[in-house]
Amino acid sequence: MIEIGVIGCGHWGPNHIRNFNLLENVKVTACADLLHKRLEKMGELYPQIYTTVNYMNILLNKEIDAVAVATPTSTHYDVVKRALTEGKHVLCEKPLTIAVGEAEELVELAKKLNLILMVGHVFLFNAGVKKLRELIREGQLGEIYYIHCERTNLGPIRDDVNSVYDLASHDIYICNYLLNSWPEKVIAKGEDFIRPGIEDVAFISMSYPQIPERVLANIHVSWLDPVKVRRITVVGSQKMVIWDDMDVVEPIRIFDKKVVKEPYYDDYGEFRLLTRDGDIHSPKIVSTEPLKEEAMHFIDCIKDKKKPICDGGDGLAVVEILANIQASLKQNK
Repeated sequence: MIEIGVIGCGHWGPNHIRNFNLLENVKVTACADLLHKRLEKMGELYPQIYTTVNYMNILLNKEIDAVAVATPTSTHYDVVKRALTEGKHVLCEKPLTIAVGEAEELVELAKKLNLILMVGHVFLFNAGVKKLRELIREGQLGEIYYIHCERTNLGPIRDDVNSVYDLASHDIYICNYLLNSWPEKVIAKGEDFIRPGIEDVAFISMSYPQIPERVLANIHVSWLDPVKVRRITVVGSQKMVIWDDMDVVEPIRIFDKKVVKEPYYDDYGEFRLLTRDGDIHSPKIVSTEPLKEEAMHFIDCIKDKKKPICDGGDGLAVVEILANIQASLKQNK
C-alpha cells in the first residue's frame, strides 16, 4: 500500500484526493490546508483522512510515501524542498517554481536523494493531446509549419502569478511534447489591465529549431475573455488538425487541406498557388480523466522507479522558458 499526503485543498487538491483514492493499493492518509473551512469539507467527504493546517505534520509522518503539492505557485519551492528532504516522492502542480535557480535546486535534490519528482502537466495525459502527438510522429500532417494555442476564460484572476505562469505553462509543455524539442527564441507582449504588475492577457511566439524547417508556435492566454477556450491548431504541409478540449463529441478534427504549389510554369505570370480542400475526419477518441491517468503514472513511477513523462528536468525546462517570456514581457512594455 502506497500512502499519499495532499498539501493544498483549494481547486486541485480535492481532485487529487479523489483520484488517488480510486487506485488499487493506494490511499490518501492526510491532507493539509491553511483554511479550516476547506479541511472541514475534506473531513466530511473523507472521514478516514487526517486533516491539518500544518503540512509539516504530513511530511514528518514516516508512513506517508509521497505527497501531491497543490499550493500556490509561489510556495512550491519551499514545500517541495521540505518534502524531498523528508524522503517523500513528490507530484507538484505546474509550474514547478517561479525562479529558475529554485527549480534547478529541486531537480538536483531529487536526483541526489533518488526520489521521484514529477510535475503535474496534466494535459500530457489528455487523450486528444496524445492523438495530436501520434499524428505528428507518424507524419500524417507532413512537415509542421506552426502551432496555435488558445487558453482563455473570464477568471479566475490570481494574485501570486500572472496569466503566463498560470495558463501558458500548459501550452508550453504541450508544444515541447508535440515537437519533442524546446524553443530557441521567445517573444511576448502582455498587459496588466486589472492588477498592476500582473499580466492578465498575453500573446507569445516561440520558435522551435525543427529539421528541416523551424516551427512557429503561438500562444494566447487571458483571464479576461468572455468564453472559455482550450484549443490547439496544428498546421502541416499535408493536413491540418484542431484539438478542442471543450468539444466532448469531436475533440479532434483532421482537415485534408493544404497549399499545392504548381510544379512547372513558363513565366512568372503563370505562377500560382492552389489550395486543396478535402474531407474533415474526426477520429474516435476514448475519453478518460487525465488527472486519474496522471495519478496512475505517478504511482507506477514510484513502484517501478522509472522516469516520469514530465519529471523535474522537464519542469525545469518550462520554468526556464517562462523566465524568458517574462523577460520579453518586461522588454516590450
